[in-house]
Amino acid sequence: MAKNENHNIKLRIWFYSGENKVLGKGRIELLERIKDTGSISGAAKQMKMSYRQAWQMVEEMNEFSKLPLVEKQLGGKSGGGTIVTEAGERAIKAFHTLENKVNAFAIKEAEKLKF
Repeated sequence: MAKNENHNIKLRIWFYSGENKVLGKGRIELLERIKDTGSISGAAKQMKMSYRQAWQMVEEMNEFSKLPLVEKQLGGKSGGGTIVTEAGERAIKAFHTLENKVNAFAIKEAEKLKF
C-alpha cells in the first residue's frame, strides 16, 4: 500500500433543537444566497431546490432562533424581497468561525494518528 501523506478529513456540523436540525452548512449556504439574491426564490434556484423546501428551511431556522434570521420586506417599486437580518449575519459568521476551528482541530488530531 502506497503511503498517502494527504489524508482528507471532512466533518459536518449541525445544530439541533431536540431532534430538529436547525443550522448546518446547507442552511448557512441558503442564508448566504438569500443575502446575495435578495430572495428565497433566487436562492432556491441557485441551490437547485424547490422554493417550498427553501421556505421551510427558513421557517425552521426562524422558529428555533431567538431572533429571526430572515425577514420578508414588503412591496414598493421593486416588489419587496427577503433580507438576512443582523442575527442571520451573526449566525453565518459564527458558523464559519466554528467550522474553521473544528476543521483545524481535526486536522491537527489526525496528524497524531500517523496512519
